[in-house]
Amino acid sequence: MQYEIKELPEVRVAYLRYKGPFGPAVGEFWKEVFTPWQQAMGLTGKVTYGVAQDDPSTTPPAECRYDACVAVSADYPIQLPAKESHLPAGHYAVAAFKGTGADVPTAWGEFFGQLSAEGKIDEGVCFERYPADYDMDPDTGMFTAELCIPVK
Repeated sequence: MQYEIKELPEVRVAYLRYKGPFGPAVGEFWKEVFTPWQQAMGLTGKVTYGVAQDDPSTTPPAECRYDACVAVSADYPIQLPAKESHLPAGHYAVAAFKGTGADVPTAWGEFFGQLSAEGKIDEGVCFERYPADYDMDPDTGMFTAELCIPVK
C-alpha cells in the first residue's frame, strides 16, 4: 500500500459514539445518526473523521467503540449528545483509500500489517479522514478517505 508521512496538526472535534460490532453497522450509524446530526448542527462541508477506539481483534464485538467526528473551531459550542475530543498532532502515515464500507477493514489490516513489518507504528490514535466535500456514490457505495496511523 502506498502512503506518505505527513505532519498533521491537532484537530478539535465534536463526536457521536457508536458501540457495537464494526462493519456495515458503522456505515449505518454515519448515515442514520451522525449525518442527520451534523446537518442539524450546521456542520456540513467540514472535514470528518472516523476513530476506532478499540482493536476488534482483541475486543468483543459488542464492546467495540467508534467515534464519528467533525472538525470544529476552538469556539464552537459543543452540545449533548455530542462530546468533545482532540485528534493529536504528530507524524502519521497517510494512505489514500477508495472503496466501499465493506473494503475498509481489509484496507486497515493491510496498512497496519505493512507498517508493522516496517517497524514504523507508534502509539497513538489511528483514524479515517474524510474530505470536506466527501461524497459516496449512491449506486456503488464507493467513496474516498485517508487512513492515518501514527508513526515514529
